[in-house]
Amino acid sequence: MPRTLVLETVNQVGKEVVLQGWVDTKRDHGKVTFIDLRDRTGKIQCVGYLMMSELSTESVVEIHGLVKARPEKLVNKALPTGGVEIEVKSYEVLNKAKELPLTLEGDGLDIREDVRLKYRYLDLRRERLQHAIRLRSKFIHALSNALHEQDFVEIETPILTESTKEGARDFVVPSRLNPGKFYALPQSPQQYKQLLMTAGFEKYFQVARCIRDEDLRSDRGFEFTQLDIEMSFVDRETVMSTVEGVVKKAVKAVGGKLQKEEFPVFTYEEAMAKYGADKFDLRTEEEKKEGVLAFAWVIKFPFFKKVDAADVAEVRDGKSGWTFTHNPFSSPEPEFIEDHLAGKNVEKIVTAQYDLVCNGYEAGGGSIRAHRADLLLATYKIMGYSEEEIQASVGHMLEAFEVGTPPHGGIALGLDRLVMLLTGQESLKEAIAFPMTSSGKTSIMNGPSSISEEQLKELHIKLDVKKSKD
Repeated sequence: MPRTLVLETVNQVGKEVVLQGWVDTKRDHGKVTFIDLRDRTGKIQCVGYLMMSELSTESVVEIHGLVKARPEKLVNKALPTGGVEIEVKSYEVLNKAKELPLTLEGDGLDIREDVRLKYRYLDLRRERLQHAIRLRSKFIHALSNALHEQDFVEIETPILTESTKEGARDFVVPSRLNPGKFYALPQSPQQYKQLLMTAGFEKYFQVARCIRDEDLRSDRGFEFTQLDIEMSFVDRETVMSTVEGVVKKAVKAVGGKLQKEEFPVFTYEEAMAKYGADKFDLRTEEEKKEGVLAFAWVIKFPFFKKVDAADVAEVRDGKSGWTFTHNPFSSPEPEFIEDHLAGKNVEKIVTAQYDLVCNGYEAGGGSIRAHRADLLLATYKIMGYSEEEIQASVGHMLEAFEVGTPPHGGIALGLDRLVMLLTGQESLKEAIAFPMTSSGKTSIMNGPSSISEEQLKELHIKLDVKKSKD
């Protein structure tokens, strides 16, 4: 007999079925034992006479039984399956669960993070996290569908690439075949997606994994996922309108509530004057309680800022004392191109950058790009790079920009952050299946870890690790 899913039992009254799943709860009343069986579609009460008393919660079982309508006074209106129950005829334990290392009752937020992440495969069984991860899947699907409907092409870009200047430290990978040389893991697909515009695809997107070695906090990790979008022959308004439409469609597809149908637009100066920050929350207290999403755009950012001497990445990128506020591949607004090319009035240059903010967080950021070699060259010169250093860093981009690269622009939307907001969570970790700990340790596995002397030798690496003083 084929397996029946729990939710399908509501249409199977009077029929015998085979169910498979987890023992969610057990209530032993002597001769009669009740269990709630759980699978991916829901829970259902199963009733066993002189059986099942030895079952432990979270064990995996197969149940053969008869679907019966529950008496009207015993209907559980809180469950879709609350009007039926299973009269158990026989059952088999497929895998017995021993005593669990953490409780699965409640939301789990009172349990230490290191314990929850060590046993993440258990933690993920919680209804709250099941909902978040399933909503994430539906949200990404809805975003992808909306882009495909507009003739966007989904294209994967490399994971092993070259170190680039994108505002954070790179994670690097030693090359066995090229002793002393390293790949870098991508901070974003920024350069490749621009090169795809040179290649003539015109409309690109990717659900991209990005990796940055930066300080950790509740809304930021080493690894993150972004919806990466780029399009040719567009201006800022076209990109913003396209992205706004896609986001609204996907949010509605998963039951999200929007504060406004049209996202308000603020300049950077207006945002700073009104809210004191370029990331702000437009919701009322009531809207916060209702889980409303209040999106807004921020435009006209300063292109450059003074280097923060305490930020190693900024010091490394900004050799002249100036570094970019967002990324070096943006274009200045048209009225600032002359100053940009001349490297003067640097503090006044405005970039064609636009950020999408939501509920006090940056939900995405993008810009109209520099598609001309002279504009990109000028950006690096303002930051103090020599001709030789510029060629070593972005020479391939400069070359591409001289063989027919169209005007283009795009955005990257932070999917982890958007799912966090959609599900009302307060940490990115609650929107990711296997997040890292706050100290950068992997879930379940023990990374980062040491590797063998044999592996080090094969990679031509010698360690010089200084022992920390007690």
